Amino acid sequence: MQLVLNVLWLVLVGFWMAVGYIIAGLICCILIITIPWGIASFRIATFVLWPFGREAVEKPGAGVPSLIGNIIWFIVAGWWLALGHVFTSIAMAITIIGLPFAWANLKLIPVSLFPLGREIVSSDRAFGSQPAYR
Repeated sequence: MQLVLNVLWLVLVGFWMAVGYIIAGLICCILIITIPWGIASFRIATFVLWPFGREAVEKPGAGVPSLIGNIIWFIVAGWWLALGHVFTSIAMAITIIGLPFAWANLKLIPVSLFPLGREIVSSDRAFGSQPAYR
């Protein structure tokens, strides 16, 4: 089921949202001082391409530098990318078939706002080996 959802996601939403993250990452990498944000943007782009079966979790040990970096990211690019997720979520929620994709867009908003100090892991690793009842 995850494969089907991921392929449909990639065709309907994932490619275009990933392009937004790649553009943000390229801009950040051009400006030398913002390379850490560029790397985070590329990492999120891979998550946006294939979100089902993966989760963004907080990295243990991420401290004050991540907090400061996230504040700068939020001001410069984070809220724009999160707004893209909100609009595509609304568009996907119009149909019943699009509801899982709308939910996936909402799931991506926190990592788009505050990417530093997070890592992308499989859902099994994020919630343990027991089935997660969410």
